[in-house]
Amino acid sequence: MTMSAGWYLRRLSRMGPQEVGGRLGDAVRRRRWRSARPTCPSVTGARFTAALPPEALAAVPPDAAKRLVAEADRLMAGHAEFFGVERGDLADPDWWYDPKTGRRAPWGYAFDVPYRDEDAVGDIKQIWELSRHQYLTVLAAAYAVSGDERYAERVAGHLRSWWTANAPLRGVHWTSGIELGIRLLSWVWIRRLLEGWPGAAGLFEDNPVARTQIWHHQRWLAAFPSRGSSANNHVVAEAAGQFAAACAFDWFPSSARWRTDALRSLERNLRANTFPSGLNRELATEYHGLVLELGLAAVAEADAAGVRVPATVRLVLLRMTDALAAVVDSRLRPPRQGDADDGHGLVVDGAGTDRWGSLLLTGEAVFGRLPWWPEVTGTDVRTPLLAALIRPYGKSGTAGRPASRPAHFADAGMTILRGPGEIWCRCDGGPHGFLSIAAHAHADALSVEVRHDGVDVLADPGTYCYHGQPEWRQYFRSTLGHNTLRLDGEDQSVSGGPFLWTRHAQSRVLVADTSGQGVARWCAEHDGYQPSTHRRRVELSAASGELRILDEVRGPRRAVQLAFHLGPAITADLVGDRAELTWTREGEDRSATLDLPGPLSWQAHRGESDPPLGWYSPGFGRKEPTTTLLGTGFADGTRGFTTVLRFHG
Repeated sequence: MTMSAGWYLRRLSRMGPQEVGGRLGDAVRRRRWRSARPTCPSVTGARFTAALPPEALAAVPPDAAKRLVAEADRLMAGHAEFFGVERGDLADPDWWYDPKTGRRAPWGYAFDVPYRDEDAVGDIKQIWELSRHQYLTVLAAAYAVSGDERYAERVAGHLRSWWTANAPLRGVHWTSGIELGIRLLSWVWIRRLLEGWPGAAGLFEDNPVARTQIWHHQRWLAAFPSRGSSANNHVVAEAAGQFAAACAFDWFPSSARWRTDALRSLERNLRANTFPSGLNRELATEYHGLVLELGLAAVAEADAAGVRVPATVRLVLLRMTDALAAVVDSRLRPPRQGDADDGHGLVVDGAGTDRWGSLLLTGEAVFGRLPWWPEVTGTDVRTPLLAALIRPYGKSGTAGRPASRPAHFADAGMTILRGPGEIWCRCDGGPHGFLSIAAHAHADALSVEVRHDGVDVLADPGTYCYHGQPEWRQYFRSTLGHNTLRLDGEDQSVSGGPFLWTRHAQSRVLVADTSGQGVARWCAEHDGYQPSTHRRRVELSAASGELRILDEVRGPRRAVQLAFHLGPAITADLVGDRAELTWTREGEDRSATLDLPGPLSWQAHRGESDPPLGWYSPGFGRKEPTTTLLGTGFADGTRGFTTVLRFHG
């Protein structure tokens, strides 16, 4: 996907003068670097001193270690899956090859590579993901828990291969700061996990090629931070990776300055990216997880190196952890809101390890759990490793923390209604997104997401893709792609590109009564369809679990589409304006009735591609057919549209 001149003008319109000046400086610097690539300063006596304490590996639960080794063995056999694409070439990977399209990224000066153009480069996410080297942290962790040197030798071989194939400032892996930041964090952990291997020092601190790569990565990040309207999760990843490397690889004349600047950026941007309630301002749940992982990893590096971290950093991470504990459902699944690209900050676990349970386990070890937190029955490798590095004073007790489980996050506009039978309902009345471009937002104002015992009933369809398939990118982030109401066939907010919104719908919550006595109520409205206003009321009965949704359109007569996207496990039998829903949960049959607004004409759509409708994305790069119930008609301001969901048994 190449960007048109119009896109550049729209993008420029969302920048302030300071950001424009910074980007002009970046452009000048890129031109200068083309012909003036400096040499890494000489280093003598480099040592790695941030090893794990001896007790850390002994604390890894046996079942978590078993999953880790099983995943490592699969990787050793050359097999992995990235974004729905199976790869069988990981024994000796081509670092520039995209197995999805069969294309190979071109060689050249990094800032000349048209990485957004899939025809020229391939699917950039497929190419970049392997080079985050998080599969190598898995192999290194398998060595650490097993002592099997085959894993360490494979890691060393792949790192040497990557360093040879990706000279500084050459090629597609030097074009995006988030990739450099996460890669640095992976290298820090690889070195740490290989501490007992005889070749570890020769691979890193005694290796001039490795030192050169580490130095150039940090120099790049210091020169080209994400700025202004782009200072979202990317800048957190850049700062965390820079800080981790400057702590663990403290070998260069600039290390102290890089460490200080990165910590300052990390502290500032963690606060900027997080609401006071603890929810991530991008309102994209997977990025909440990514930022929390990055922040915890950075604190671990600081404590391992004896670097003082501002108290605000730990406070933000504490609030993020409590917020995560508050919003998950009975199966520890958080909301499916906004963009999601399966991005992780630190991976040392095998397949089958629950990401959100793992984060809560780490939060319990670092901050201490609150009485209302959900129970986590799983295990992981990452928690005992991080907990061994983060000093005990990170535990802050309960002072200032919520005494009971929060259900309404006023700053984020998120409300969780809970009912009998583990009914979980998320109501969205928050900001459209973060910063002027709201890069990872969806046009989902007033949407609802409903689960029963962890099963998606009224589902948020997800994300599916970023680059290369504009019609699918547009669908999954559209108003039609969410459980809300669309007028005149238009989105509530106006898109200017795949990561750019030029007009944001403004929402406000009018009622959020989550007391749990009798009926929980929520009401909100947004102005995305001026001069009309869409107002939605949601009521959940604490006794019966009946969920009632009333949609009103105040203003002139408008064409209406009201969509309800069912989860992939749900079978629907639609007759007129009533849908009988059935599904199976752990061998038990479940059912519900969805009474739809009679004034609208209802049809069921499933797996349609022209245009897209009736899809669910369980993860980035993957989609599967599901049923969308779509009602069409008109709103004239004289009546509302009432939907009632009743669960049986």
